[in-house]
Amino acid sequence: MSHTSSIIRRVSKQIMVGNVPVGGDAPISVQSMTNTLTTDVAATVAQIKRLEAVGADMVRVSVPTMNAAEAFKEIKQQVNIPLIADIHFDYRIALKVAEYGVDCLRINPGNIGNEQRIRSVVDCARHNNIPIRIGVNGGSLEADIQEQYGEPTAQALVDSALRHVDILDRLNFEQFKVSVKASDALLAVESYQLLAKQIVQPLHLGITEAGGLRSGSVKSAVGMGMLLSQGIGDTLRVSLAADPVEEIKVGFDILKSLRIRSRGINFIACPTCSRQEFDVIATVNALEERLEDIITPIDVSIIGCVVNGPGEALVSDIGITGGKTKSGFYEDGKRQKERFDNDNVIDQLEAKIRARVSRSDPNNVIIKV
Repeated sequence: MSHTSSIIRRVSKQIMVGNVPVGGDAPISVQSMTNTLTTDVAATVAQIKRLEAVGADMVRVSVPTMNAAEAFKEIKQQVNIPLIADIHFDYRIALKVAEYGVDCLRINPGNIGNEQRIRSVVDCARHNNIPIRIGVNGGSLEADIQEQYGEPTAQALVDSALRHVDILDRLNFEQFKVSVKASDALLAVESYQLLAKQIVQPLHLGITEAGGLRSGSVKSAVGMGMLLSQGIGDTLRVSLAADPVEEIKVGFDILKSLRIRSRGINFIACPTCSRQEFDVIATVNALEERLEDIITPIDVSIIGCVVNGPGEALVSDIGITGGKTKSGFYEDGKRQKERFDNDNVIDQLEAKIRARVSRSDPNNVIIKV
């Protein structure tokens, strides 16, 4: 069923990362970062294409050396999705990848160098019409800020960001976004809340180094969910010690849960108990895997008994409610005459979902990852 978010987004300027708008009234974009060796062009291109297939709007690539910059040139020629170059320490690498058509430059205020070096990067970005991300990280603040505050604090992260915002303002460069990431979710939330009140540039959200797939997903959902629910955030990256493809999936799940942006199936499923009339867990797991190729937003409720099943089905596009030998089938919130055999729920439900998507969205792009 169609649900509209009541969240009022923070007003921000809009920039373009390649062909993807960020900020303003643009949809909140979801991105990830490759974890291959950038000099391994084939592996990096393959991973970027996997990320694109699951819905990534843009992809960041680490460019730590000049050799990596040369590899980046080859990578850019083989993909269509906007690429962001992640630059640390050596500002000259930013100048090089700008020649090769990079769509955005991420620089770290904690290690990119003095104002003259930043000026060189800005001049190059302006000449090539490339936006910049000022990417502040609690683990790599400037030495003087670390000395002043003793440890990463929200004000320390914001001070670092504003120092570089001021430089770009003085250089009359407006095409930039900002992030103030920390591995502590509450610290990151406070940092973004402070920064959001002081600038109008788009904000890139993230809980940096969040952890593994389970714990990192939870930490990211809590931190970014708090900010997104307050209207803060224009693009996001979920940072996981896991396959980057999972970052995209979790990112969309966060947006989907807040009714901000939907992609694919929203499964509503009970945790099961002794009342279940068919194997709910097996059904959900199988359908999540089988239906990964569907990008059309659709709500599907899978409830094992009649306690909550009918009620959830009323607000779902497709629903199933467990019965003794056959389960009730619902579409558009209405119970249908057709019933499902409990021992064949998975196949029957998959067929109904695919038929529904085919009718409602003939343009659904089917991509097998």
